[in-house]
Amino acid sequence: MKKILVLSFLCLFLGFHTQRVSSQEHASTPPRGWNSYDSFCWTISEEEFLESADIIAKQLLPHGYEYAVVDYLWYRRKVPGAYVDSLGFDVIDQWGRPIPDPGRWPSSKGGNGFTEVASKVHQLGLKFGIHLMRGISTQAVNANTPILDVTKGTAYKESGRTWTAKDIGINERRCAWMQNGFMSVNTTLGAGKAFLRSLYLQYDEWGVDFVKNDCVFGEDIDVGEITVVSEVLKQLDHPVVYSLSPGTQVTPALAKDLTGIVNMYRITGDDWDTWDDVVAHFDVTRDFAAANLIGANGLLGKSWPDLDMLPLGWLTDPGSNVGPHRQTKLTLDEKRTQMTLWSIAKSPLMFGGDVRKLDDATTSLITNPTLLEMNSFSSNNKEFPLISSTSSKRDVKNDDLVNTWQSRRQLKSLKTSDSHVLGLTSCADEKAIGWSTKALDQDLEHICWKEHSRKKYQTPFCLNKRESLLALEDNIMYKQEYQGKVNLLASDREDMCLHGSPKRKLTSKDLKRGFFSPCRWDANQMWELNPNGTLANSYSGLCATVNSFKAKANSKGARAWIATGRQGEIYVAFFNLNSAKTTITAQKSDLAKALPGSRVTAGSCKATEVWSGQDLGIIDQAISFDVETHGTALFVLQCS
Repeated sequence: MKKILVLSFLCLFLGFHTQRVSSQEHASTPPRGWNSYDSFCWTISEEEFLESADIIAKQLLPHGYEYAVVDYLWYRRKVPGAYVDSLGFDVIDQWGRPIPDPGRWPSSKGGNGFTEVASKVHQLGLKFGIHLMRGISTQAVNANTPILDVTKGTAYKESGRTWTAKDIGINERRCAWMQNGFMSVNTTLGAGKAFLRSLYLQYDEWGVDFVKNDCVFGEDIDVGEITVVSEVLKQLDHPVVYSLSPGTQVTPALAKDLTGIVNMYRITGDDWDTWDDVVAHFDVTRDFAAANLIGANGLLGKSWPDLDMLPLGWLTDPGSNVGPHRQTKLTLDEKRTQMTLWSIAKSPLMFGGDVRKLDDATTSLITNPTLLEMNSFSSNNKEFPLISSTSSKRDVKNDDLVNTWQSRRQLKSLKTSDSHVLGLTSCADEKAIGWSTKALDQDLEHICWKEHSRKKYQTPFCLNKRESLLALEDNIMYKQEYQGKVNLLASDREDMCLHGSPKRKLTSKDLKRGFFSPCRWDANQMWELNPNGTLANSYSGLCATVNSFKAKANSKGARAWIATGRQGEIYVAFFNLNSAKTTITAQKSDLAKALPGSRVTAGSCKATEVWSGQDLGIIDQAISFDVETHGTALFVLQCS
C-alpha cells in the first residue's frame, strides 16, 4: 500500500507541469444521478447501495442518470448512541482518515475502502461518488493521529518534527452545524495540505468519480480547503466531479471567485419535500442565471449552480437514524414545478428517493425526455418577468405572501421587537460596506451599521463590542490570528454573542432564526472591523450586511422562465405560486425582445404544452394558460 501511495504521488507531482491527456470537457452538461441522503440519511449499507445501483443502471442510466453517490457518514458505526452529530463512533485509519464502517460495508475490511463497491458500480456502467465533510474529524484530532506524507508513505515531517492532527485541526472553526464532527484544517501549513492530499489520493485509488464536499460553502465557506482540493483533483488522470455544499445564503458575488475551480455548487439550504422549500429556489436561481453563472467555466470544464437533490418518491426525514419509510409530501403539481424549474435552470439532477420503490409516475417525471433535453442542451436560460396573471381574489390565501429572503436571519434585541436581517456576502461586495465604531463612554464601544437609505436621519443599528474570548485565551494554538477581533453582544445580555453562520443544518425554506447564542470560544462569534467599513466573520471569512424589515416580503404569484433549444425550439415555463388556479399570459412580442435572434422573432410559432400534451396550434399574439395551484405549464414553441 505504501508503494502504491508513493507512486500515486509521483504521478501527481509530474502532472503539475503537464496537461491532462484527456481532451474531453469535464461536466460539459449538468451532472445527473442518484444520491442516498433523501432516502437513507446516513444509514445506508453496502447491500442497500448496490441493490440501488443495479436498479439505477437498468432504469435510469438510459436517461443519463450516471452517478451513484453515497452521502454522508459512511464511516460511522450504526450502533446505539450514534447519530448525525455524535462523537466517537467513526471508523478512521492510522492517519486519521475516514474509512467505511465495516459493519455496513463489509467489502471494506482489510484496508480495501470502497474499492470493491466502486468496481461493482463501474461494472454496471455507472460512476461512483461519495460525500465528505470539511477538514478533519474531531475524533482524529482527539486521537492526535499522524499525517500521512504520500511522497514517502510515512508520517509527515517538516522543520525537524513530525506533524499530527492537533497541529492542523482548527478547533475554533468546527463545522457550525456539526460541532462534534469536523473542523477546518490549516491549509497554510504543509501538513494541512498533506492531509487533504492524502484523503483525495486515497479516494482516487478507490475509484471515486464524484466528491460532494460538505460544510465548505455558503455560510460555511472554506476557500483554503476548496482551493487545495481542487488543485489535487485537477492533476488526477482520472476525472472526478467536485461538488460543494451547502448553499445557505450563497450569492453570485460569493460564488463567482470559486466557480472556475469546481463543477457544481449548492445555492440554497437543503431541499426537502415541502412547497416552501420549492418556492425558496425561485429568486436565488433567477439571480444566478442573470449573473451568467449557469454553465460557466469550471474545474477542467464547466460548473453548475446546484438546486439540491430531488426529494421525490419514497423518503426518510432530515437527520433520521432510519431509512426510507414515507412518501414525498409534494403534490403532483408541486413535483412537476420542481422538476421543471430544476431542468430549465440547468441544475444538476440528483434523484433522492428510494429507487427500490420507484413507481411509474415518479419514473415518468424524472425521465421526461423534454425536460432532460432542456436540462442538458438548452441555452439562454433565464427568468422572464414580462408576464401577466389573474386569479380569483377570494381563492387566494395568506400563504401566497411568500417570503423571499433566502436563508437570512432575524436579529433583534432580546427585549425589543425591533428586528433586522443579517446577510453574509463576499467582503469585496460593496453592499458589505457600512460598519463603523461608536464610543459610548471610556470603557464601552459600539459597532454600528448605517443603512444605505435615503432617510438622512435614520438611526443606525448597533451592537456592543468587546475583545473576543479567543483573543483572551492563552491555550489557543493560533491565538495571534484572533488579535484585534471582537465579540458582538446583544444590547441587553452580556452573555449572548452574535454568531455568523447557522448552528443547525438549514433547509431552503428556513428564512429567519435567532442569531445570538451563549458566548463561547468559537470563531463563528468573532468579528473584525476592516478599515474600509466591512465587518468580517472569522469562521467563514464573509462580511456582514444588515437590512431592516417590518413584515414578510412578497413574491409574485406567477413566475416564468425561457430558454432556447439546440434545434432552435423555444421553451417557455409558467409557474403558479398561488394557492388558486391562475391564468398566466406572455406576449409573443415580449418573448421576441427577450430572445433576440431566435426564431420567435421570425414569424409564426406552433406551441405544445408538455404536461397536458395539449396542442395549442399557431400562437398569434400571446400564450395564455390556466395553471393549477402550485403547478407549472411548459411550452415548446416551434417557429418558422
